[in-house]
Amino acid sequence: MSALTNRSVSEWQPVIGLEIHVELKTRTKMFCRCETSFGLEPNVRTCPVCLAHPGTLPVPNAQAIEWTIKLGLALGCKVSGRALFARKNYFYQDLPKGYQISQYEAPLCIGGRLVVPGPEGASEIRINRAHLEEDAAKTIHVGGVEGRIVGAEHSLVDFNRGGTPLMEIVSEPDIHSSEEAKRFLRLLRQTVVELGISDAEMEKGTLRCDANISVRPAGSNELRTRCELKNMNSFNFIGRGIEAEIARQIAVYESGDEILQETYDFDAASGTLTAHRSKEEAEDYRYFPEPDLVPYEPSAELVERLEAELAELPGSRIERLTSELGYELALDLVTSGRDALYSRLVAAGAEPKAAANVLMNQLAAAGVDPDAVNPNELAKLIEARSSIPTAVFNEGVGASGSSSFAAIDFISQSAISDAGELEPLIDRILAANPSQVEQFRGGKEGLLGFFVGQVMKETQGKADAKVVSELLRAKLNG
Repeated sequence: MSALTNRSVSEWQPVIGLEIHVELKTRTKMFCRCETSFGLEPNVRTCPVCLAHPGTLPVPNAQAIEWTIKLGLALGCKVSGRALFARKNYFYQDLPKGYQISQYEAPLCIGGRLVVPGPEGASEIRINRAHLEEDAAKTIHVGGVEGRIVGAEHSLVDFNRGGTPLMEIVSEPDIHSSEEAKRFLRLLRQTVVELGISDAEMEKGTLRCDANISVRPAGSNELRTRCELKNMNSFNFIGRGIEAEIARQIAVYESGDEILQETYDFDAASGTLTAHRSKEEAEDYRYFPEPDLVPYEPSAELVERLEAELAELPGSRIERLTSELGYELALDLVTSGRDALYSRLVAAGAEPKAAANVLMNQLAAAGVDPDAVNPNELAKLIEARSSIPTAVFNEGVGASGSSSFAAIDFISQSAISDAGELEPLIDRILAANPSQVEQFRGGKEGLLGFFVGQVMKETQGKADAKVVSELLRAKLNG
């Protein structure tokens, strides 16, 4: 938005709705018995059904239906008493039938909301629907920018993905900034992951997001012409793409032109938007009920069982932890899946903020699985942090995922704090760096860190940094 003034931006309100596609991690595809897969050789997970051979018939995947209902319940949706599958008709090389089995007039889940905590309070994003469909095959564009069709020399099709259960969650246009869109997506992703229904990894394509964006004068309630950003593959790129499209639309309106309803790709490397087709409406797909599938009527017992399986959801945990840790730290803990270990550490006696910071810094950097950690032992190590060398503490955190981890092995390696042992070393370092000593005494007190670093280097990180700092200050100011 650098080309626009702050004043012009403040005169407009973005209106954003998201369409999120989640590949479910069922063992088999949506309407056939082919196993689902990722990373295999192309076209080795196919059969006559998912390749649309004549005379084949679809058989729905019961697990995929249950998981879609379960997410709908987590989002507060109403479960349809009679859901219908429909044919969504369009031609593309990755769709062998010439249509996609999806849902239209009667989806599995209707309505709902997701309360999204934020730094200035929570916002409520309404959910229009959550429905189930089959994924298309994967088209590989050769020679295009970042594998996209724009500029591609030719395209290849891998049908391994074709027919994989795909859940689509459609929000209402209740989002008004790129940051709010990213918070919504991070929270929705964590909800999906915790329910165990998908890995929801954007880099693997198991979570994909399209954004419908328009802008209107601030204070207005009108819904203006929207444009769609397709196939964005990271939260950061989604945020940047939304900001670029908002800026483009504001510039169009302020130049006196009108917005055309189009679909865009966002090139993250250059920050540019490329229009590649006009956006379709529902009538363009000529939906009609799938004649080969009967209506699905979930029983009350099934819905009750799935609802009973729901635990405390990520959004409510973020709100609960915000009062203890602040919003950003609470958000990071929950969306990284480390908040359960945090709660166990606090129960074992660890100071809350200290525990949270260790989890989001040292533990995260070491790549330790939170579920493998013994919280009682790690809590002991965190409590003793100030009395052991930094290098030893970091080594201990890195080892905390091992079944043999014991805090005492690291706590026993206490930091060198004996002034009688440290002073001769400090004297040698000061004598070897007379120029830095003179600069410090001339007012460059930031050089204290240089001297501390030299002592830590000589002691291989085993000196007590606080004691070293005190001794250095006494000698440098003496």
